[in-house]
Amino acid sequence: MPGYEVRQQTVNIGGLDYDVRSLLDNQQYADPLGSAEDAGMGASGWPLFGQVWPSARVLALAMHSHAIEGKRILEIGAGLALASLVIHRRAGDVTVTDWHPLTETFLQENLLANGLGPLPYQPGNWALDDASGASGLGRFDLIIGSDVLYERQQPAQLARFIDQHATLHAEIIIVDPDRSNRSAFCREMAALGYRLTMRTADKTLEGGETYKGRFLTFRR
Repeated sequence: MPGYEVRQQTVNIGGLDYDVRSLLDNQQYADPLGSAEDAGMGASGWPLFGQVWPSARVLALAMHSHAIEGKRILEIGAGLALASLVIHRRAGDVTVTDWHPLTETFLQENLLANGLGPLPYQPGNWALDDASGASGLGRFDLIIGSDVLYERQQPAQLARFIDQHATLHAEIIIVDPDRSNRSAFCREMAALGYRLTMRTADKTLEGGETYKGRFLTFRR
């Protein structure tokens, strides 16, 4: 046994079903090798990657119809990478990144469950300065993420990480459930030369559940 429990669920995005392996609930925790602890991840934050969060579903639906042809795409803080599965199903060029040690394992399981081929994955820690490009990620034309501003230090870290991996004309799309750190992140992005377009997301998810949040779109 891996020390944590999982479940299989079907998530409908744009009329298409996706089979998703996720953690059973947000009380799961297992770090026998200490890899999460070494990365600075505590027990309360450990299970967050393994849930299908409402903002992830909003982003995935947006990627169901967003223009992706010819673009190199990066999903940051991907968790279960639902948006990346949608893009991959559309034959988009997408790379998945997250700092959780189990993200890649769950990604491989969910690719197999949906009959999809491999996707490039690299761990990404926003707290590390990657100006040298040491991670090998490179630069991307479209950078996407959902609910990535839940800790106070993240606005500055994330803005820097995005800037290090965005092409000159990149589009950055963040779905944010009105977290209090949103304003700080927008200021950090503005200081790096990005202009913001903000719009309210649909107030209901595809399944009818209520949703409160918005799209933050940045360009240089």
